[in-house]
Amino acid sequence: MAEALLRLRRGDSYDAYSAGTAPSRVNPWAIRAMAELGVDISGQVSEHIETYFADTFDLVVTTCDSAWESCPVFPGAKKSVHQGFEDPSTAAGTDQEILAAFRRVRDVIDEWIKETF
Repeated sequence: MAEALLRLRRGDSYDAYSAGTAPSRVNPWAIRAMAELGVDISGQVSEHIETYFADTFDLVVTTCDSAWESCPVFPGAKKSVHQGFEDPSTAAGTDQEILAAFRRVRDVIDEWIKETF
């Protein structure tokens, strides 16, 4: 969601890429939450972080506490920033409660992007 939100809000100034220490498919709940903003992320792919180790970036942002713990240094980054967000994929409950968790995290990330970039 963070990649798509950065592209949506500041795509004219930033190229956004998504990578992780344990990449997987895009969560269907994230797809639904972003679709509410008119953003289709169903085709997005999260690469493994090693994919980008040879690249140079002006800024690398980590967004999950577990990513910060397992990957504190990115060799190709001129600057690194960590901003932890709740992981909505751990949400439990009814469909509405799970979707609400994804909306909440989406909105927190969106506000952070608007204030930071």
